[in-house]
Amino acid sequence: MLRLEEKRVYVYKGETVKTSYPVAIGRAGWETPTGKFEVFHQITDPGWTNPITSEVMPPGPNNPLGDRWIAFWTDGTNSIGFHGTPNRDSVGTAASHGCVRMYNEDVRQLYEMVEVGTVVTVMP
Repeated sequence: MLRLEEKRVYVYKGETVKTSYPVAIGRAGWETPTGKFEVFHQITDPGWTNPITSEVMPPGPNNPLGDRWIAFWTDGTNSIGFHGTPNRDSVGTAASHGCVRMYNEDVRQLYEMVEVGTVVTVMP
């Protein structure tokens, strides 16, 4: 469960919180969507396409997605998901284009705990 106001994602097993992580969420004009979704794609070492310029950045240490991508929302063209970041100072703020930024070490752990079909509930 992602709680936008808290800027924190909680991982549950049944009704019990197993762990939680601080996150960055979408900034004004690029808000992270609320609702109930499912993980539909996971990638290790993802590339990134800039949503404004369409410039493609290959995997690597400067890639804005870090080294893990967990997609849970799409409009058919763009996707939103959990990912790492080289910008550690952004975690805990509203800084993204709608995605959920995490420390790289945290998203690696989350990546191992979820799979395609895992429910992602995003609360205000």
